[in-house]
Amino acid sequence: MKKLRILALVHDHLVPPDDTTGIDVREAEWKMEYDVIETLREMGHTVRVLGLHDELGSIRPTADLFKPHIVFNLMEAFAGVTTFDQNVVSYLELLRLPYTGCNPRGLILARDKALSKKLLAYHRIGVPEFTVVRRGGRPRLTKKLRFPLIVKSLFFEASAGISQASVVENEEQLERRVQFIHDNLGTAAIVEQFIDGRELYVGVLGNHRLDVYPVWEMSFDKMPDNKWRIATERVKWSTQYQKRHGIMTDRAPLDAETAERIQRVAKRTYRALDLNGYARVDLRMDEEGRLFVLEANPNPNLAYGEDFTESAEVSGTSYERLLERILTLGLRWEPERTG
Repeated sequence: MKKLRILALVHDHLVPPDDTTGIDVREAEWKMEYDVIETLREMGHTVRVLGLHDELGSIRPTADLFKPHIVFNLMEAFAGVTTFDQNVVSYLELLRLPYTGCNPRGLILARDKALSKKLLAYHRIGVPEFTVVRRGGRPRLTKKLRFPLIVKSLFFEASAGISQASVVENEEQLERRVQFIHDNLGTAAIVEQFIDGRELYVGVLGNHRLDVYPVWEMSFDKMPDNKWRIATERVKWSTQYQKRHGIMTDRAPLDAETAERIQRVAKRTYRALDLNGYARVDLRMDEEGRLFVLEANPNPNLAYGEDFTESAEVSGTSYERLLERILTLGLRWEPERTG
């Protein structure tokens, strides 16, 4: 790949410092941004970093002066609102700037967990039964929904707001948890049938022709029997909690036929939601081998050593090669235009 001028868009509070002396980068909240930016520079690319919060106006003059070949989009929200991330890439498209990662339509479809499940169900892809409780409303369960249930934010990712209390076993717990989502996260709540089974992740890369990485699994070896085996916020982000309960992710021990079946479902999910660039599909498989897609995550964490990058490495794609592939896909992507 030729050497590129790359404009990296990051959240303003996650701009890595120029000097990391004395800092444990592995524990820094800007680890992903650091890993991506520094690796791109080590690969010989010229990278300019632009921190954003709630103002897009700085992108255009910066691009006019820097003239990037591509924008590496590391924004996961805008002005603190997760569902506004599609507006950032929409603006890049208006400026005719190539960018990495998912297109606006795919972001809209995937971020809304209810909308994505309806689309997947239409395509006969298994999803848990669910209902949505809008802010100010109270949960009303259909006959198909039976306890235990799990309550999440309709839009938030990275296990935000998910704890052991998210799995509810009666009406009182359900109402209390729905109210927690409304009050503390400020979003509607989605109430899903809890699928007791294996927690699986599949990385997918591509625009039209797709590469699917090995199936990854989160294991809970030392989790007490009275705890739900779910990916809570602490499970995702607390290394001490992970060590204490033997929580780890690694390649799933599966026979070839089952692994291929899971990968096919991941590819179908990716296409059904109009995703491109790269994404991670989260699934559960119950004791009977039935698969349920929980959600698709466009633009997942690209930090070195995270699930997506680790699964790529296991398949023979180095971290540097992965970033190169993501850049190439961004340069080749063309938004659909009718005029």
